[in-house]
Amino acid sequence: MQIGHGRRALLAFASTSALFMASSAFAQTTPPPVDTTEVGEIIVTGTRTIGRSRLDSIAPVDVITGETLTRSGTGTETATALAATAPSINFPRPSISDGSDHVRPATLRGLAPDQTLVLINGQRGHVSALVNVNGNLGRGSTAFDLNTIPSVTLGSVEVLRDGASAQYGSDAIAGVINLRLREAREGGGLTFNYGRYDTSFDTARGSQDRKDGTQKSVAGWVGLPLGDDGFLTVSGELQSRDRTNRADFADPRAVSNGAADQVIGHYGDPEVDAQSIWFNAGKPLGGGWEAYGFAGIQHKETVSAATARAFNNPNNVLAVYPNGFIPKIGTDIVDYNLYGGVKGSAAGIDWDISTSYGRNTIDYRVFDSINASYGNQGGMTQKEFAAGGLEYDQFTLGVDGVKPISLGLYEPVNLAFGVEYRTESFGQSAGEPKSYDKLAGSTQGGGAQGFPGFSPANVIDVDRNNWSAYVDLEGKLTEALSVGLAGRYEDYSDFGDQLTGKLSARYDFSHSFAVRGAVSTGFHAPALQQQYFSYVATNLVTTGNPPVTNLIQSGTFRVDDPVSLALGSKPLEPETSTNYSLGAIFRSGGFELTVDAYQIEIKDRIILSENLGPSRPSQSAQTTNAVLAIIQPLGVSSARFWTNGLDTTTKGIDVVGRYRVPTDTIGRFDFTVAGNYNETTVDKVPGIPTGLAIPVSPNFLFDTANILSFEKGTPKYKVVGSADWTLGGFGVTAKATYYDSVLVPNNTTSNNYQTGSGTLFDLEGRYAFPGGVGLAVGVNNLTDEYPNYTPAALNALTGSVGFPQYSPYGFNGRFFYGRLSYSF
Repeated sequence: MQIGHGRRALLAFASTSALFMASSAFAQTTPPPVDTTEVGEIIVTGTRTIGRSRLDSIAPVDVITGETLTRSGTGTETATALAATAPSINFPRPSISDGSDHVRPATLRGLAPDQTLVLINGQRGHVSALVNVNGNLGRGSTAFDLNTIPSVTLGSVEVLRDGASAQYGSDAIAGVINLRLREAREGGGLTFNYGRYDTSFDTARGSQDRKDGTQKSVAGWVGLPLGDDGFLTVSGELQSRDRTNRADFADPRAVSNGAADQVIGHYGDPEVDAQSIWFNAGKPLGGGWEAYGFAGIQHKETVSAATARAFNNPNNVLAVYPNGFIPKIGTDIVDYNLYGGVKGSAAGIDWDISTSYGRNTIDYRVFDSINASYGNQGGMTQKEFAAGGLEYDQFTLGVDGVKPISLGLYEPVNLAFGVEYRTESFGQSAGEPKSYDKLAGSTQGGGAQGFPGFSPANVIDVDRNNWSAYVDLEGKLTEALSVGLAGRYEDYSDFGDQLTGKLSARYDFSHSFAVRGAVSTGFHAPALQQQYFSYVATNLVTTGNPPVTNLIQSGTFRVDDPVSLALGSKPLEPETSTNYSLGAIFRSGGFELTVDAYQIEIKDRIILSENLGPSRPSQSAQTTNAVLAIIQPLGVSSARFWTNGLDTTTKGIDVVGRYRVPTDTIGRFDFTVAGNYNETTVDKVPGIPTGLAIPVSPNFLFDTANILSFEKGTPKYKVVGSADWTLGGFGVTAKATYYDSVLVPNNTTSNNYQTGSGTLFDLEGRYAFPGGVGLAVGVNNLTDEYPNYTPAALNALTGSVGFPQYSPYGFNGRFFYGRLSYSF
């Protein structure tokens, strides 16, 4: 497996070096830097026409400046800052979700994390090696980790809220997030951030006060000249984040001394230590050609907790842990990015020839744990285990061209076209034997408690390739009417080809008022992780009425595994979508308003099936027994696999209003109100696979809780209102964010409960001293808002799950912070 990765890395480095390292974005010449505080921000996402502004675009695009991102708390999580700014983005904070604690997925318009394409400087970014397999939002998906790029590295972020597969390829069903790196040949800055949570909260079994989750970071950037006309921008960040804990009090039956005031679980954000460095550069070569390149690497070590094991847990060894224990899951994550290319004009065409390589690796370890099947071993019990790892890499090579062509219309039509070749690989490596095996004859559980390691049966090293070609036309038919037409063909080596298209238009009734709309088709290719990841894990499952929470051994099998095939698995096919949008733009002076309605119909969504084997309210005993007869000989209590077959419709409206009031005496005011209404309905669920010889049972592969997580798992309404005031060196930002209530679903309807709606208030004050020194202090969640706590009846006896991980704003409470900066 390492030989293949090394060859791809060498090829990528050689190709990039040959094209040179410098800076820019793909498929359209990057415009010169602009003042992004003005209304007419120039965009490069969703259009390949040079010089198109945000309010003049055919598609809805949000532009979020890097400065805005760094004013969100201590600015150490890009995904958190984006979710706090853009109402269509949500970033839940799962806990006790294995790998998802360490690589948390973000969602756009309530769709799956892997249905949003992330670009870096206009070029496709690579997804994480992780696939989300637990009961959090995004279950079954794999996605780009937005937090691998610190906010200090970004000049701006463009969020295209429209289907764009025909323009950019797979994954752009919900839209596109384009991370545009900072460009500078002079100047720089250094920022020190510090903050922590100071909060009081109620859980089901009592009230608590916490001061935890300290966050510290040092972030900086510097612009350097590269010769007389080039630039090199270097940026980086060192960050340290302590864990938070919002676990409930344990039931006295789970405490060795029977006390009712003991917190024995860990539930909250993980501990994180990360180091990131990025380079962005560009250099004219003469003759109208330019070389560009950008690269970055992040190393991150994280520690999260699994469900606490009570002293009397059947898989505890009392001689080792007389008071029980909390297994810890540690990850060592390394993320690489290397991009480069040349661009210039030849034969009347603006060319962009680019190559890129990206890689993400995750190595797991488990500590403060035990393989109970081996017992005490004379006081030499092993408590720490190497649990295996995941690897993903991606190599791309693209050629793109842009040419204005005259068709006798109001103005020349912009023709963009290109081809791309891409390879991907995924690997899974085994942990040490005691991390996954079970001592023969033992009646206690095998494997490392909390996260059994990957076994040799899970080991895989696979790859695939695809090539694509696209054509994109955009121009004005009349002074008022603009039209765009795009088509893209892709051919994958593992499942075949896909053709997508998009038709968009805009009509300007006047400079102040315009309408726009689009119809497009899209697709999401099944990820290698979804096809080939496998694992046997210990999961927390709540069943019955009254509810009982138990730990079970659950097997996730590959699509082509004999167990999956026996349960009706078939090769995965791409998800397909049809997107409709209709919007309006109004602007007058310093006021602007955009309203965009959308409908996204998705067929054959890729889902992770139910844990087949445990009894469920909707499943007959005969069905359960038939499934167990298949999987019990394999030593697991349940089995699941990825499958197609879910159809959904998502409808919504985005509203963004902004008003700027510059004055000479009392400063400048900038008011923004942005809201998103979003609702998803499940139109069809996969039934019992054809030919499967088990009794018919409703919702066999996808049951009530998972259906409800699609329909009710993200807020129907999210509204962000902010006011920003500046006068001389002083500045104040006040923001309020409203989140609608979210359902926490269960297969037993009586166990469902709501997170409750909430409004979070954030406040920041700052002052820029002479000489480039700046100071800011602030508070997020000023009123210490929390979602409804997890009812005691639904929590484990250990109290390990204090709050619902479906909460769209997390469950950490009030956060105070300070920021000291120096710019030059």
